Amino acid sequence: MRRAGASMLVLALACGTAEAGTDNWRFDSGNDGLVTASVYATNKLITGGGALSYSPVLTIACRADGDPAWTEWLQLNDAVSASRKITVSVAIDGDSKFDESWSVGTRGRVLMRDGADGIKRLVPANRLLLSWRFGLLSGRGQADFDLAGFSEAVNQIAGNCKTDPP
Repeated sequence: MRRAGASMLVLALACGTAEAGTDNWRFDSGNDGLVTASVYATNKLITGGGALSYSPVLTIACRADGDPAWTEWLQLNDAVSASRKITVSVAIDGDSKFDESWSVGTRGRVLMRDGADGIKRLVPANRLLLSWRFGLLSGRGQADFDLAGFSEAVNQIAGNCKTDPP
């Protein structure tokens, strides 16, 4: 009987984890009130003349007292040559691509987009493909994200921010 009870407990815990669906997400809360959830791209980008590769990181963030309250950003290892804004091509669940203007952040290695609308449109999505130019002659970068658990991640950080999810 003990063995059956232990097996049921392990099975229940495993099912609970599977339902949460946020296994691929990393959560963080800063002292400044910023609450984040981040996921690595499923693909790798080559950097350093082909010597190294890395996966870009997509982060969604909420700040309880911030304006805007919601932000998303893409963390890169290689800098883009744009200084203020960059055009990012977006495809959600393999649908047609559309272009958005994203801000260029810290040393050209962060692409940011403020507002709840970008996060809201991703809640029902399964995949996100982002594409951008590193520079005039530098070629394009592309990051493919598996959004499993995205809705749960948004709800979790909204709860920590004490705000409504988008």
